[in-house]
Amino acid sequence: MPETPNQNRLFRFGIYELDGGTGELRKDGKSRPRVQGQPLEVLLHLLAHPGEVVTREDLRQRLWPADTFVDYDHSLNTAVNKLREALSDSAENARFIQTIPRRGYRFIAPVEVVQDGVSGSAGGEKGDYRAEPSASVSTGKRNFVLSDAQDLPVASRGVVRLLFSLIQVMYLCFYILSLANLHRVEPLLSQVVEHPMWLFVLLLVTALVGIPVRLYLLTAACFGYRGLPGKFLCLFPFLLPLDEVWALAPFLLVNEIRVGLALAATAALLYVPFSQRSLLLMGDSKSQEKTDS
Repeated sequence: MPETPNQNRLFRFGIYELDGGTGELRKDGKSRPRVQGQPLEVLLHLLAHPGEVVTREDLRQRLWPADTFVDYDHSLNTAVNKLREALSDSAENARFIQTIPRRGYRFIAPVEVVQDGVSGSAGGEKGDYRAEPSASVSTGKRNFVLSDAQDLPVASRGVVRLLFSLIQVMYLCFYILSLANLHRVEPLLSQVVEHPMWLFVLLLVTALVGIPVRLYLLTAACFGYRGLPGKFLCLFPFLLPLDEVWALAPFLLVNEIRVGLALAATAALLYVPFSQRSLLLMGDSKSQEKTDS
């Protein structure tokens, strides 16, 4: 295993201090059990790239030569778990080592490097490994508009599948009931717009497209398709305008529920497409943490 400059450095992060050469770990100045072997190598590599995503493949190449026969995933998971135990950290509420589902890990705490008694400062030079506080959030590729998997809490896959399935059933009810009452829909639309035919055609087409899509998503949720989160994210740009159109569905009942309640229901339905996305990411994060942590 090649020696790196990090092995001659002293790292400070949070209330901890690590001697890269000896693996000595101190918490608030008090000695802790020494970090050694693979956990130390993993920690040094993460400290060398604070705020950056370090892939599992990068760690594998660093820890094991190409001709080594070993269960890489299990060994890496064990090393990361030992590190978290040493740092009193956890995958669910990470303060230092954050799991990036399907990718690897990121050291999210600010890191200060001390070499020859001189504290390192932030800069762009290679070998300067100090992270600014904001780096833990902004260095990786993040989605700043929509929810990001690492921002969301984890949730039981069973709960996620149930809630996601209920949402699909809700949309199916919208589509089917609207098609079953087409004779009432067109006169209602004529009260809202002067030329209702284009709106009537839009409702008809989106309902006919939406039914098979919702049946697929409902089936995938009920049977626990493992690739459902990824497939839904691919479908999301196309489902979003469809769902936003059908957020107006309460106005089809405006004569029964009045305008105020129809507006309130529409406002809630406008958020539902985003809640579906967040639900699947929450459930997927939990399953990934079990395999990646």
